[in-house]
Amino acid sequence: MNAAAAKCRKIATAAAAAVFALASAPTIAQPAPQRVVSINLCTDQMAMLMAAPGQLKSVSFLATEKGTSMMVDEAARYPLNHGQAEEVFLMQPDLVLAGTYTAKATVGLLEELGFRVEQFTPASSFEDVRTSLVRMGALLHREQRAAELVAELDAGLAELAARKPPAKNAAFYYANSYTSGSGTLADAIVRAAGLTNLGDTLGFTGMTRMPLELLIAANPDLIIEGDSQYSAPALAKENFSHPAFKALSGRIVPIPDKYTICGAPFTLEASRILQQAAFGQSGDHKGGRP
Repeated sequence: MNAAAAKCRKIATAAAAAVFALASAPTIAQPAPQRVVSINLCTDQMAMLMAAPGQLKSVSFLATEKGTSMMVDEAARYPLNHGQAEEVFLMQPDLVLAGTYTAKATVGLLEELGFRVEQFTPASSFEDVRTSLVRMGALLHREQRAAELVAELDAGLAELAARKPPAKNAAFYYANSYTSGSGTLADAIVRAAGLTNLGDTLGFTGMTRMPLELLIAANPDLIIEGDSQYSAPALAKENFSHPAFKALSGRIVPIPDKYTICGAPFTLEASRILQQAAFGQSGDHKGGRP
């Protein structure tokens, strides 16, 4: 080997060693974010459940709406935002929490401006809820608090599973005749209650329309109705005023929408309400709450 070749080999060996050393070096953990802004209802609530005092600087205005938020009182303690890039920019956050359905233009602009944006996918199962809680805990450096929330969720699921309600099915029925099939958080809520989701039985996936005629023909044991309010009479709610639907009024279980929109330990309250309705309908409350 001539001198030039030996020199090249020596340089290559040194470079490879340097790369290996960098790859083997322990990762330097990022410091905990100190100025967190959330612009999505579900990340609002997870962050409020988890953030250290003073860490969360703003939540979206949706967190203060009683019909959709479980944490209205807590949200009142924070400055509110409307998910606009301009207002978030003025807050100069070191972490922005958003949903995957948050306006892409807002997320894209914030990222172009150099802000760290972390997006969360809406939960479609309680496993998704666990994953999101753990991830939020890691982002906020609040792993212990996240573990406590996951433990609370798992304890609630185990408590529901231990009650063994009577074998019944339930159908979600929303405005415009929509229902929830498999692959949805609503489906997970029904399953956690120990019941069968009629939407899944009928082969529906996701949220889809179910004609009133099909609902009547399927003869569900329980009909889950939300509490969406309209300021004036609306065609979207005409299905609820039909005589055939009114004939099933004794099977309706009202569950506030705020329990079913976002995934967290509080989501299990929807399953508890539904399970209790199943016990009450059968007249058998063994293992149920008083």
